Amino acid sequence: MNIPFVDLKTQYKNLQVEIDRALKEVCVSASFILGPQVSQFEKSFAAYLETPYTVGVASATDALYLAFAALGIGAQDEVILPANTFVATAVGVVRCQARPVLVDMDPETYLIDVDKIESAITPRTKAICPVHLYGRVCDMDRIMRIAAKRSLMVVEDNAQAVGARWKGKRVGTFGEFGCFSFYPGKNLGAYGDGGALATSSEELAQKIRRLRNYGSEQKYHYPEMGINSRLDSLQAAVLNVKLNYIESWNKKRWEAAQKYCDRLAPLAKRGLLKLPDLVSPAEHVFHLFVIQVENRERVMDYLAKKGIQTVIHYPIPFYLEGGYQYLGYGPGAFPATEAARGKIVSLPMYPELTDEQIDYVVSTLKEIL
Repeated sequence: MNIPFVDLKTQYKNLQVEIDRALKEVCVSASFILGPQVSQFEKSFAAYLETPYTVGVASATDALYLAFAALGIGAQDEVILPANTFVATAVGVVRCQARPVLVDMDPETYLIDVDKIESAITPRTKAICPVHLYGRVCDMDRIMRIAAKRSLMVVEDNAQAVGARWKGKRVGTFGEFGCFSFYPGKNLGAYGDGGALATSSEELAQKIRRLRNYGSEQKYHYPEMGINSRLDSLQAAVLNVKLNYIESWNKKRWEAAQKYCDRLAPLAKRGLLKLPDLVSPAEHVFHLFVIQVENRERVMDYLAKKGIQTVIHYPIPFYLEGGYQYLGYGPGAFPATEAARGKIVSLPMYPELTDEQIDYVVSTLKEIL
């Protein structure tokens, strides 16, 4: 049996008639840039998130940069973010010439350790950027209290948690901005790069619309400096179709995670692996199903030989790479993040995952462990 890490081919096959029709409509109309499909998606996505405004852009990386830029964050400013995140979170800060200030992760959730945030705040701190990693939700009550107490802005990196909630409220709608990714493998994925920002501020939404389009609201008039970062109509057309399925897909991800946990529990009790905690399905959307094992390379090699594709998120903390060593964080700076990096492995996770496939992954893990 061959089990891919993500099965986008099956998803397309299931939606082929709707997707093909939507793409054809764009091609026939030739409205490829900021066409009606984009505005339709922005309205529908805002309604889904239960927030007033969303603005489509070219990627989540651009969304993060535009969020910080729109909030006036620049040189000499600092933004707090977790050490355990994809590099794009830091890229958004660095592109504004600001400095990422990192905080270690909570070893149980893999998310920013909220207890360590306040000690990282300095007079130069302007914002906190919590990352809802793997589809799991940060403690937004505590983060928003810290931000209010210290007069800081909040930009949520919600690239991996579309549809997740914190105490009933969609994440990505707590701070000044929420930033979303529509990379093909995400829970709500386009057929190329794409992203969006969510905000409750009409003024900030209008500013993002200008900044994504060279700083212009009217063609050939540039009252401020912007960039070219527009969600194209073809990607919006795909997202308009897929948005109708995101809730059922997230529910299926939860159900798959529950089956993994139930069937792998005996191994976890024996200390042979560590499972993620199951929380309310209304909160966690399981973009990734991450476990910890000893002898990870041996385990991954065995799974690969049996046709099971796995991935590491992320093998090397970005702050230890050459491009970010200037930040001054050497090995050992963030013990929890670095302790997990040699053990974490992501198992196949997608809505179309079958019971038979889950059973095969579980039985194969039992063989090697």
